[in-house]
Amino acid sequence: MAKLIHSMIRVRDPDRSIAFYKTALDLDVAQRFDFEGFSLIYLRNVSNDFELELTHNHSQSEPYTHGTGYGHLAVCVDDLAATHSKISNANLNPAEIKSMSHQGEPMARFFFLTDPDGYKIEFLEQSGRFQ
Repeated sequence: MAKLIHSMIRVRDPDRSIAFYKTALDLDVAQRFDFEGFSLIYLRNVSNDFELELTHNHSQSEPYTHGTGYGHLAVCVDDLAATHSKISNANLNPAEIKSMSHQGEPMARFFFLTDPDGYKIEFLEQSGRFQ
């Protein structure tokens, strides 16, 4: 069986992205590898082994385009309202909290947040299939 270990995104300003992910998701730098021309920075927290890999191409000056294929990263949290408030108070500008139902049954409460490079993060309240 395969085990998911990380997801990679490209970032223009690694310091800004590291600070954003520390504030938004409490992720810390697990390891950093600086090469000629690029850097790989792995972020994680104590909640899991899954990492977010930030790839910084040193010569990239223009914003990256995400095309039509990329969707979002998703995380679940115990208290959606408290998380939304914390992120709002940090001036990260989350979208409003929304609810979704399927066949008349509550399915999810969530909001989205956009990182400095335009990547979307979905925050889901821990319940049902979102554990």
